[in-house]
Amino acid sequence: MDFVKEMKIKAKSLQKALVLPEGTEIRTIRAARILVDEELAASVTLLGKESVIEERAAEEGIKLGGINLINPLSSPNAEKYSELFYELRKHKGMTEEQAKTDMGDPLRFGAMMVRTGEADVSVAGAENTTGDVLRAGLTIIGTVPGLKTASSCFVMTGLDPAWGKEGSLIFSDCAVVPDPTAEQLADIAESAARSCREFLDTEPVAALLSFSTKGSAKHDNVTKVQNAVEILKGRKPDFVFDGEIQADAALVPSVTDKKAPGSPLRGRVNTLIFPDLGSGNIGYKLVQRLGGAGAFGPFLQGFAKPISDLSRGASVEDIVITCAVTLSRAK
Repeated sequence: MDFVKEMKIKAKSLQKALVLPEGTEIRTIRAARILVDEELAASVTLLGKESVIEERAAEEGIKLGGINLINPLSSPNAEKYSELFYELRKHKGMTEEQAKTDMGDPLRFGAMMVRTGEADVSVAGAENTTGDVLRAGLTIIGTVPGLKTASSCFVMTGLDPAWGKEGSLIFSDCAVVPDPTAEQLADIAESAARSCREFLDTEPVAALLSFSTKGSAKHDNVTKVQNAVEILKGRKPDFVFDGEIQADAALVPSVTDKKAPGSPLRGRVNTLIFPDLGSGNIGYKLVQRLGGAGAFGPFLQGFAKPISDLSRGASVEDIVITCAVTLSRAK
């Protein structure tokens, strides 16, 4: 599976609108040029003071033709967005004056563009922290109806074709929620199932992982996963899942038969749900480094509309790939 190629083909076919809030950042400007030249979006918008964007682009010899420039402070939508933000947050003590100030922040302005449909997706994080990106998304875009938790996933590729979907799996959550509650773990599983459909184009089969299989060990961390499974059962989601289960019992049919006979996961798992951020982060890095897998992400999930967070050390190529992936998720 050439994950990047497939996501670019999908993004190009969908032709959605992208906003890049960090529009004065030079890597972001370079990425915008590539995205427009490769026709991966119907429109690409950089947020920031127009003169600053133009000056930085000129210094690097980057042409801005075909790229939209919007200054949140002087945009015709500034007042409308401020009013919308005030209505969203007044129950939290937001004042009209504070809403105007906050809407001058490109992260919030970009999130509001996505909320109102003037953009389909937003990608940021080359300059801002993950926390800043998440807060803008949660306060303005919100989560999928029925879910309260924003989380993340990695797409792991290049493994033995016997694993997952032709050697590709979803790992979640590996970057956002340090110690999820049982309810949050159930939310993460639902979001990861959606990610499986979007990224791997296959029906999700999710294993909620633990160091215990079907009560083989007793511990609060085991109980949490067991409770998450019961919560999922109560929700009756439209995907196959099972747990609590050890990784070998989830992945290897002969071990499944021994440790969890009759499990619907047998030989079918393509989505792994880790009990906490420590195990998820360690797990994906071990598979990447020791197993030679491709590790794409983290991609945010659980939001009502697609947004993505970048590493502050992201390369131009990283930004382009993340944008293509995020555009591929837009409806």
